[in-house]
Amino acid sequence: MTFEPEARPDPRSGFAATRGMEFDAALFDMDGVITKTASVHSTAWKRMFDEYLKFRTERYGERFREFTHSVDYLTYVDGRPRNKGVESFLGSRGINLAFGTPDDPPGTESICGLGNRKNAIFNQILETEGVEVYNSTIALIYELRKLGVRIGLATSSKNSAPILRQTDTAGLFGTVVDGLVSEKLGLNGKPEPDIFNVASANLGVPNERAIVLEDAVSGVRAGAKGGFALVIGLAREGNAAELRENGADLVLSDLAETSVEEINQRVRSKRIDR
Repeated sequence: MTFEPEARPDPRSGFAATRGMEFDAALFDMDGVITKTASVHSTAWKRMFDEYLKFRTERYGERFREFTHSVDYLTYVDGRPRNKGVESFLGSRGINLAFGTPDDPPGTESICGLGNRKNAIFNQILETEGVEVYNSTIALIYELRKLGVRIGLATSSKNSAPILRQTDTAGLFGTVVDGLVSEKLGLNGKPEPDIFNVASANLGVPNERAIVLEDAVSGVRAGAKGGFALVIGLAREGNAAELRENGADLVLSDLAETSVEEINQRVRSKRIDR
């Protein structure tokens, strides 16, 4: 992993520019873009929150309302750093908990404790079921690399290292800015563009010469806010309209629906329209 930005070269002097490319770097989210782990996260969040909400029913007499994927996960959790997701969802239910510490045992009644419980469940599922990748995404990455485009990973997940190791994809990325790096550097989570900014800088490419590929609304908003050359939204949840409304320039259900040529043309057209 790279933590400090490299010196930036002239953005038009890179190898990608010599191949007629309108962009020099592509920044990929992980869950739901590269790996089929978004559903695993959703399952882990639901199991953890339903456990806790049932506990509150027994302890405090509150009415149990289950955690849902379509509303709760996509609105309050998807794409956010883990503890921010806990805090956001609990806030939607009017529940205020102490933040706690990162070392809180899983299940402790604190923001960190619940986050750690979710992570424990997530890792249990990964161990038993493994991890799959989106082949169309991997194919696009290989094609971009052949053209000299630099590839970065920008994810809120703190589990990027074991997931990349399991999928044998770590070598595809020139930089990885994940939840652990964000914590070390004090970066704001999505929808702020901090992790994309750092990933682009680490690759030596200015934001206006990098594209962002995301599946979460919070990630699309971050890409749009960061002034990147193009924001591609992957509507894995049938949420194409919402991704467009939040700043996606191109919305697809899978990267097999596009090509490097189309992406390049989209960047060129957007630059001309500005």
